[in-house]
Amino acid sequence: MTDILMPALSPTMEEGVLAKWHVKVGDTVKAGDVIAEIETDKATMEVEAVDEGEVTDILVAEGTEGVKVNTPIARLKDEGGAAAPAPKAAAAPAKAEPAKAEAAPAPAAAPKSAPAKADGERVFASPLARRIAAQNGVDLKSVKGTGPHGRIVKRDVEGVKGGAQAPAAAGASAPAGGEVRKIQSLAQMGIPDGSYDLIPLDGMRKAIARRLTDSFRDVPHFPLTIDCEIDGLLASRAKVNAMLEKSGVKVSVNDFVIKASAMALKAAPEANASYSPEGIAMHHHADVAMAVAIDGGLITPIIRAAETKSLSQIATESKDLAKRARDRKLKPEEFQGGTFSVSNLGMFGIKAFASIINEPQGAILSVGAGEQRPVVKNGQLAVATVMTVTLTCDHRVVDGAVGAKFLQAFKAMIEDPVTMLA
Repeated sequence: MTDILMPALSPTMEEGVLAKWHVKVGDTVKAGDVIAEIETDKATMEVEAVDEGEVTDILVAEGTEGVKVNTPIARLKDEGGAAAPAPKAAAAPAKAEPAKAEAAPAPAAAPKSAPAKADGERVFASPLARRIAAQNGVDLKSVKGTGPHGRIVKRDVEGVKGGAQAPAAAGASAPAGGEVRKIQSLAQMGIPDGSYDLIPLDGMRKAIARRLTDSFRDVPHFPLTIDCEIDGLLASRAKVNAMLEKSGVKVSVNDFVIKASAMALKAAPEANASYSPEGIAMHHHADVAMAVAIDGGLITPIIRAAETKSLSQIATESKDLAKRARDRKLKPEEFQGGTFSVSNLGMFGIKAFASIINEPQGAILSVGAGEQRPVVKNGQLAVATVMTVTLTCDHRVVDGAVGAKFLQAFKAMIEDPVTMLA
């Protein structure tokens, strides 16, 4: 017999959601066959079999959340092997489940069927949507999904009220202790019970909270802010997009920012660095991560070696990465790593802000909205389109002079985009 274990799909993954099985008991699989889909805090990824044999037990049902890495999720019978006795198969998930009370009944009572089935068809919903639905007593079978491929997402269940249905009862029984503790902690701060709706933290929000808390607490950081006039950039963008019209590619202001950031990192290579206890890593390429807001959190897909790519290449790649990020279809290598980050809130009208460093990167650039402001030119008052950017630096790697050198190069390229093409 061979146990199939919950895989670690990224270096930081501790648990995940077993979103979907592609096999059932009795199926024969061989190495390389896709057997399941796992949702991590960042993406949904397919899991391939590494051994061949017959599936004798499904130990963790579809839709089960909080499955720890290396927990047995299924069992294979090798060629010539014998299936495990039924009681033993039922006992395995029981030992792995105490921390997730709402999932325990499913594997023990009926390991071959998933709890979220509607007339034999699984309801496809995000973990956060499932939690909100359970909390509000909403039957997911009655909800129409508006996410990718009809997936039920947070917005589909927010504000929907339901009755006392079985899924809600199961969901309510498990987190009750945790909710009481959280409610008591809020009450101690003067927030009365019943004045809010409590939405449990999903894996992504927990990961964001942990990483950013660690970064803000442990990294000695400081901001540097500068204004850039972008009328020349806007004119250049119009010309570039006119040239690319037939190809269907459209370059955004953010694509110019990514390109200028990459070129500025080459002009100020000391800023393209990461701190480690063993020394400072000086990166060979500018791998620029771009912050993308997705349902329930944030992810930073990476434009690798951005300094070597044209604006049209960056535009095409960034659009594809952003779409697959929102669909949670990125591979780990597409959002892990990076040497520098860009976070742009200009489209929301944010004038200026400072971001938290995305470790182990040495700096992150926060980009505000381009807006018309009064400026002084040659002693005369004039109007220009101005964009404020703030560079947050890890002082262990990027000191004030290095950060200023980067921003000087960035400003020159943004204000005269031809210089970044030289």
